Amino acid sequence: MRSELRPIIIGSSRFDFSRPYVMGILNVTPDSFSDGGNFFAKDKAVEHALRMQDEGADIIDIGGESTRPGSDPIGVDEELERVLPVIEALAPEIKVPISIDTRKARVAEIALESGASLINDITALRGDNQMAALAASRNVPVIIMHIKGTPKNMQKNPVYVDLIGEISEYFEESIGIAEAAGLKRDKLILDPGIGFGKTYENNFELISRLGDFKKFGLPLIVGASRKRFLSIDNKYPETERLEQSLAAACAAVANGADFVRVHDVLSTKKALWAFSNIDISR
Repeated sequence: MRSELRPIIIGSSRFDFSRPYVMGILNVTPDSFSDGGNFFAKDKAVEHALRMQDEGADIIDIGGESTRPGSDPIGVDEELERVLPVIEALAPEIKVPISIDTRKARVAEIALESGASLINDITALRGDNQMAALAASRNVPVIIMHIKGTPKNMQKNPVYVDLIGEISEYFEESIGIAEAAGLKRDKLILDPGIGFGKTYENNFELISRLGDFKKFGLPLIVGASRKRFLSIDNKYPETERLEQSLAAACAAVANGADFVRVHDVLSTKKALWAFSNIDISR
């Protein structure tokens, strides 16, 4: 049950897990897999973030570096040039928390100083050895995500002997990194990393078996929105995967997700509202 989780404070918002929460994606990049370039300009990015808030987003996740399969990393300065003006403009206007999607501690630090209150780290505190200490010193929550490899090579024939067991072991190690740095366990949110070093079959298995990660007693977030495994035999491009994304979001919530990270906030909110009013246990 979601209510058995301890509430988590993100910025000035309290999440008590009495319902599933929606994180809206804001990619301030020219090359993200689904919406690269759409919100690269500051004004468009701010406008879109406020629109997602109006549509019911509980958190806005801002990222300045694409982590699509095959992507190359960018430098700290370039990443800050993309996200900082947006965060600075948005922070005084928005009422929901801002998350910074980065694997760089310096970017996270400046984002936190500018108004962000959550770190979304795709490397689960392993990519930058200063990230855990930063989160501990600021006492901010962190999303720790499983990834096999790096965005550049993660989809080059990923192989697992025990998918759930290996991801669980990875989570244990990252929780250990957090606690060793002084970040309390209840500040962590777990993300199994749909599409990050996973096969087509792995992604569906993860959504089906999310409940296996409830043993950690921590909130779970799932980001399946518009991803390639939902393309149905590569027939549908990223912008034509709404229905599949909604189905994945509802299935994830049914199987234990506490947050879903999505591009289409309003549609997801509508789908989750209807889903939450249907008793599927009969």
